[in-house]
Amino acid sequence: MRKTIIIGGGIAGLCSAYYLVKEGHQVTVIDRGDISAGASFINAGYLTPSHIISLAAPGMVSKGLRWMFNSRSPLYIKPRLDPDFIKWGLLFKRSATAQRVEDAIPVIKELNLKSRDLYEAMLDSLDFEFHYGREGVLMVYSDAKAEEEELHLAERALKEGLEAKCLNKEELRALQPVFSDRVRGAVLYECDRHITPNEFMENLKQWLVKKGVEFRLHQEVTDIRTSGNKIVAVQTGRETYEGNEFVLAAGSWTFPLAKKLGLYIPVQGGKGYSMNVKRETGITMPAILTEAKVAVTPMQGFTRFAGSMEFSGNNDYVRKERVEAIADAVTKYYSGIEINAGERAAAVSGLRPVSPDGLPFIGKTAKYNNLTVASGHAMMGFSLGPVTGKLVKQLVTDEKPLMDLSPLRPERFK
Repeated sequence: MRKTIIIGGGIAGLCSAYYLVKEGHQVTVIDRGDISAGASFINAGYLTPSHIISLAAPGMVSKGLRWMFNSRSPLYIKPRLDPDFIKWGLLFKRSATAQRVEDAIPVIKELNLKSRDLYEAMLDSLDFEFHYGREGVLMVYSDAKAEEEELHLAERALKEGLEAKCLNKEELRALQPVFSDRVRGAVLYECDRHITPNEFMENLKQWLVKKGVEFRLHQEVTDIRTSGNKIVAVQTGRETYEGNEFVLAAGSWTFPLAKKLGLYIPVQGGKGYSMNVKRETGITMPAILTEAKVAVTPMQGFTRFAGSMEFSGNNDYVRKERVEAIADAVTKYYSGIEINAGERAAAVSGLRPVSPDGLPFIGKTAKYNNLTVASGHAMMGFSLGPVTGKLVKQLVTDEKPLMDLSPLRPERFK
């Protein structure tokens, strides 16, 4: 039986384990935590074929510079002299062109649609239970400029064959009466879905344990041993783990681990925040409040309010002003809904692994023929979990991948 070692227990790592164990592999997952927190647990839970525009879009660099010193802005970059981050920023700037965004659209769309189908196959398999909402996602706007931008994006989505419906103020209020009078309208992306992430992750982990997957938790990988063009083992502070195949799915910690192997896989941690409201809100539809970049999701037993993109290094520090910005946006867009002091105090953060060009890193490396990388998914990590896991399984078992992976190759920035 072939043994596969997966570094990282986020959505990419667990979905990789899911497909590999079905293939008969002996799988060990190593994680620096206990797989109960982080971006894979606290995100908005969206499956978003509608999100076809890369994060590295024209205008994002100028917005980032404009917002750099405003810690309440949707995109916040903490000024710091970090050579690796500066280099990443220059790569992001180089990637943020109209042509590169255009080239990325079919790749992002295919990944998301295939992943949505795989989520539904997981659901149908009855391997484990999870909440799966089919209501779509609303892109809600409150000013004329945002309305123009969202209607333009909806037009493009329709050309791509995605289901989108433009709603005026009255139509939106009929669908979701809790929106305030400030809201002008929305685009309903009927192609999108939503999930309760912590439930999915917990139930998938339990299923993997039953199938014999070994979890080595609270163990940080400190070294990776190689021999020629192969990895032979990974070393933590406690143990050495040998294997036939290795999967690097370490999220925002991918870059330093890849560096140990002489690989340049530029991933920076983009921090997001979320708060759960466990009382009745009247919110029944997932929505993104476009100007504020805040996601609102009705989940199993609570409503989640999430948002922000913060580049301040790999840490879990919760900035009060960023939590307040999310809470204030909720008050603006909804009538009679306010996140109270206790709910704000319970806000948590998680790090999304962000690549410079808005595309994930999925593929084998040229330097090591038994290493597969699965990282850099940014805000689409949960949406792309199953397709990432399926592709990892196909790469590990030398099957033909279900799509062209050349735009996602791990060493494309070397």
